[in-house]
Amino acid sequence: MIQTVETASVTGLDVHPVRVEVSITRGTPMIQIVGLAQSAVHEGRERIRAAAAQLGLHVPGLRITVNLAPADRPKQGSGFDLPIILGILTAAGELPAERLAGTLVAGELGLDGTVRPIRGVLPIALHAARSAAVRRLIVPYDNLREASAAGGVAALGSRSLGEVIAYLRGGSLPSVSDLPSRPATGARRPVPDLASVLGQGTAKRALEIAAAGGHNLLFIGAPGSGKTSLARCLPGLLPPLGTEEAVEVTAIHSVAGVLPADAGLVRERPFRAPHHTISEAGLIGGGGIPRPGEASLAHAGVLFLDELPEFGRRPLEALRQPMEEGRVHLVRARASASFPARFALVAAMNPCPCGYFGVPERPCRCGDGAIHAYRRRVSGPLLDRIDLRIEVPPLTWGELSGGPAAGGETSPAVAGRVREARGRAAGRRAAAGLEAVGRLDAAGRSLLRVAVERLGLSARGVTRTLRIARTIADLAGSDGVGEDHVAEAIRYRGTELGHPA
Repeated sequence: MIQTVETASVTGLDVHPVRVEVSITRGTPMIQIVGLAQSAVHEGRERIRAAAAQLGLHVPGLRITVNLAPADRPKQGSGFDLPIILGILTAAGELPAERLAGTLVAGELGLDGTVRPIRGVLPIALHAARSAAVRRLIVPYDNLREASAAGGVAALGSRSLGEVIAYLRGGSLPSVSDLPSRPATGARRPVPDLASVLGQGTAKRALEIAAAGGHNLLFIGAPGSGKTSLARCLPGLLPPLGTEEAVEVTAIHSVAGVLPADAGLVRERPFRAPHHTISEAGLIGGGGIPRPGEASLAHAGVLFLDELPEFGRRPLEALRQPMEEGRVHLVRARASASFPARFALVAAMNPCPCGYFGVPERPCRCGDGAIHAYRRRVSGPLLDRIDLRIEVPPLTWGELSGGPAAGGETSPAVAGRVREARGRAAGRRAAAGLEAVGRLDAAGRSLLRVAVERLGLSARGVTRTLRIARTIADLAGSDGVGEDHVAEAIRYRGTELGHPA
């Protein structure tokens, strides 16, 4: 007789149902797992035997064949431990099969029989909620709050194999109502206030525009001018995550294994700041079974690349596609995956290798060749995708000694304008074509034509300039895009590396 237990496999953010089929026959005592199981699944045999022994459970000394169906799809991860041991015990007559009907099970076993948290529980729960055949879900207790965020399915949490066995024999398991009441994400990450950054009025204005329109931003300035501090203020200007965005962000973090234990929906916009030594796979994602990289972990938030020219050429060029499409597509021999990656890119760099080109008080020690080579590390196509390019000058003594008033507006004040501008953009009907989207007046059109002729803006540059102008108009509460809006947008787009236009 074949006993079955329902579970699921996660590839990228896609979830595929898996049926664990267990057969016990006479033969050499062994547990054989088939069905394109990867190494972590095969290693589960030892965890299963050890956990069963700790609890005094009887694993038959016969030939146990476990098939993970469908057999043509790779299975990876440790979440198959719990459904496999339940299938074996049910096939051996130790547990009633009726209580497993309509139940999807996932979890990793410790050698002592504990049930440990796994990756990808939220995508599995969303799959279970959409499946008419699944009525309940058993997951590790530390994943219960995450699973409950899906809704639409009864989620139960297990701390140990013994608890699950007791449940299947007529007992109960904790549900989300049994969890202690607390904020789903615990303590909020501190975000610097914009007023804590002294001076830099132009850079702060650019941050406001970037927040209102979701534009990419590059700060160019000497060391100590405040580039990093400015970048870290951006999440505080963005509106809270919507429910749909929060589910996407949480699912990505769950699959990547960076979601804290006992966490619910992520409610804060991500801020990711990878080191410049990061690999292409680390930035974009990769692996034999694809995992999300920093670009996807920054989805719906901010990706901050400090010391931009120090990043490898391949990782930077690989960013071009997600910057355009808002997604990362990874194709590997064993599997392919697609992850959302709609982030606001904030990059920072020095104007030259020593950092002091154009600073009168600190003469630059770099030769023209070194400066040229340094700037060439950021390719033209990548730079063309960065909407706002802002020079951040060193602070003057007056700004440094000006006290709290030198910081200017607070983040909540700016965030209010950002929220209103985003509301205007959301309420405006999308239309095809630059003129329809921008509603340029005659003076604005003429100024944009001059910019194309003098600055050599590409077609992408024209599109992005107009979108910046549209955002500036939204911040000003204007229905149309006028000459002043276009002029300000051109000023931000026209800054080359180290030279204002």
